[in-house]
Amino acid sequence: MKSNTINKKEIEKFSKIAAEWWDPNGKFKPLHKFNPIRIRYIRDNIVNHFKIKSKSKPLNKISLLDIGCGGGLLSEPMYRMGAEVVGIDASLKNIEIAKLHAKKNNLKINYFCSSPETLKIKKKFDVILNMEIVEHVEDVNFFIKKSSELLKKNGLMFVATLNKTLKSYMFAILGAEYILRWLPIGTHEWEKFVKPDDLFKISKSNSLEPQKLDGLKFNILTDKWNISKDKSVNYIASFKKN
Repeated sequence: MKSNTINKKEIEKFSKIAAEWWDPNGKFKPLHKFNPIRIRYIRDNIVNHFKIKSKSKPLNKISLLDIGCGGGLLSEPMYRMGAEVVGIDASLKNIEIAKLHAKKNNLKINYFCSSPETLKIKKKFDVILNMEIVEHVEDVNFFIKKSSELLKKNGLMFVATLNKTLKSYMFAILGAEYILRWLPIGTHEWEKFVKPDDLFKISKSNSLEPQKLDGLKFNILTDKWNISKDKSVNYIASFKKN
């Protein structure tokens, strides 16, 4: 039985480029392009699930844990929408960047260098974000289990990742890393990609009931990401804690 979700090789990979988190034209440019659709999807599903009425602060009083928060690209917009945010990442460099950026912008986000199984907070959260992280952890089963333990009953967990298909290998690795050079070579390992069916099985065995499953697709003409029926490369899912 694994007692650790941290993959040291993956942490080192992202620590090396940590300084570039907030550069929209740097190594994380694809994530900056990805962010608007992720933010909208998370916000709309939280509002619907918790039946929130506030328009100005749609995530008001929602306690949210952003796992694998990196430099805070999602933590900050969640905080600005009213959520009480805790961001965790196993890379100390990422956390230092996130803390610095939040301080500079006067945002009261609690950041910790931690993984779900080592987090020293006793409280549970209304919402947990596992965005673009399950394909980088050591053991997906154990990671989802430990994440689920931090979620309140009836809380929501979001998971965005890459499907394990031939198309995802062509697009996410050969296309994005080797041909278009959108991402540093070696960012992804196809063997670590997760099929939606496998994610659903793991989640169900950890008291998480699938709510929604959508594809995410990049439109080259508009230079934007959109929600799509095509889940063969990128997909996003939400789960409710039973």
